[in-house]
Formats: sequence, structure tokens, C-alpha cells
Amino acid sequence: MIQKMKAAVVFAFGPSKNIKILNDYTKPTILDHECLINVKIAGVNPVDTYIREGKYPVLPELPYIPGREGSGVVVQIGPAFKGQISIGDRVWFSSPRTGSCAEYCAAKHVFPLPEKASFEHGAVLGIAYSSAFRALFMKANITESDTLLIHGASGGVGTAAIQLAKSVGAKVVGTAGSVEGMNLIKKHGCDEVYNHRTPEYIDKLKEKYPEGFSIILEVLANVNLNYDLELVKKRGKIVIIGNRGMANIDARKLMAKESIITGVGLAHTTPQEFPVIGSTLSTLLEQEKIFPIIQKLGKLENLVELHDEIIDSNVTRAGKITVSI
Repeated sequence: MIQKMKAAVVFAFGPSKNIKILNDYTKPTILDHECLINVKIAGVNPVDTYIREGKYPVLPELPYIPGREGSGVVVQIGPAFKGQISIGDRVWFSSPRTGSCAEYCAAKHVFPLPEKASFEHGAVLGIAYSSAFRALFMKANITESDTLLIHGASGGVGTAAIQLAKSVGAKVVGTAGSVEGMNLIKKHGCDEVYNHRTPEYIDKLKEKYPEGFSIILEVLANVNLNYDLELVKKRGKIVIIGNRGMANIDARKLMAKESIITGVGLAHTTPQEFPVIGSTLSTLLEQEKIFPIIQKLGKLENLVELHDEIIDSNVTRAGKITVSI
């Protein structure tokens, strides 16, 4: 007998209205290396909208369930699953095979949720925090001696990066485009904040940091990459985590400093990297060295509106958006 569940389902790529809420969608069957999770909370991210619109490099087969991260309770474990997880455990997960915006989800990257942490906190570790971790620790090799500039720090990855960088004692300078955004990144732990909508902020950064920044985390490369080449330290690293168009740069600036530009795509996380990311984030959450801030807990029935809100540039983010299943 085929079991049914409640789920958000996309039958055709396109606008947010293509998301349909069904009460009789087929419950997923796990593969040998997966767990079946009774999902409690799912995270909502900009990448969910790119996939739904059909504008992402790798697209799922239609129909599909949206959602790339979440938290819940383990109800079934495949015989070949690798991980210290038992049935009944509270967990968080990243990059599941079936989407997280449903009552049940099949996932192989599953990690324990600390006892003190809420399902909401766990639900937002799989995208923003995992991306920031890869950028800072697996690409830039950040240490206590680094001075980090987060160029556009008020988004999900930016705020996660602030906390992760501070967890190792690095100095963190962040930019935001509004007073609300500046207050937010200060709340997350930025040592200094600048408004990147003011024309003089680049000159102020150069004056304050004449030797440059050892690491720059860039969230809008098509706008800022040339500025980054001016602000980066000799042999420093620029890690790109976001881009919305073609970026034209003066390669001489790159040569003059022998700086390194690299990009991060969570989809390229290796099987060896996932356990390191997961166990470290769980430990940092337990130690309260990272503290996800939740802006909104919506209902699955309102996922259409939440998809619209997450990409609305006129809405100042004050934390992560989540969905109760």
C-alpha cells in the first residue's frame, strides 16, 4: 500500500504560484544509505526560488518538492547509512534527495541536533551555515590572525559567516545597505560595520585598512569584484559566494597582489566534506558559538508568499525564514 503525506509540490518550473500544497502526495521510499525524516521545520532560501524558476545549473526532475534544508525526527534508517544516528533522534539535514517542504524527507546528510537547540535552529544550518563554513574553512582557511571583510553581510550566508569567523577569533568587518542591516550584522558579531550604499565607503575601508584584508567574502561579485581587488591584501583571498551577472575586472590588480579568487557552490560539497561540516556545526551550535536568528516561522500553506518574500530586495532581512510542517 502506497503511503501518502502532506507536501508542497512543483509540477512546472516558473513563478511562485506554481507551488501547490497537496495532502495526498506519495511518501518517499529511502535508499539503503539514507534516513527517512519526519520533518518538523524546513528552511527557505533564495536558491529554492532559482530552482523553482528553472534558473539553476542543476534542476530536479518534475514534479519535485522544494526545500534544501530542514530538521525533524528520524523514523527509518537504511542498512547502509553512515552516521551516528538512531531512530527517534532529533536531527538536522542538508541537500536531501527529496525536498524538505513535506511531512517526510529522504536524506543522507543527516546530523544530530543538540538537546538545547530548537528544530528552528537546526533547520537553517544546511544551506547558509554550510556554505559559509566551506567558504571560510575549506577555501580560505581562516584563522585567528585573519581580518575578514564580508562584502554584503546582512544576508543568510553573511550573518552565518560572521559567527563562524568570530568562533575562531578572526576580526570581522561587514557591509550592509541599510541602517537595519548594519544593526543586524553588529548584533551577529561584526567588529566594524559600513554602509555600502554610501559612495565613500570604499575610501574609508582603504584608509582604515591600508594593507588590505586577508580574506574577502563576496556576495555580489558582478558589482563588487573590482572593489575587492583594491581592498584585498597581497596574496589575500577573495571567495565568491554570490553573483547576479557578468563581472568585468582589471586583471592587473589581481596580478599586482598575487591575490586568489575562488568560488563556492554548495552543490560541489564532497562526500568527505559533508561529515566534517555537519559535525562541526552541531558542536558549535551546542557550544552556542553560532546562534541562528529566525525572522519568521511560516506555515507550509503560505510557501508561495515566503518564496516571494525571500527574494524581495525591499525587505530587510532580520534573520532566517522557516516553515513549520
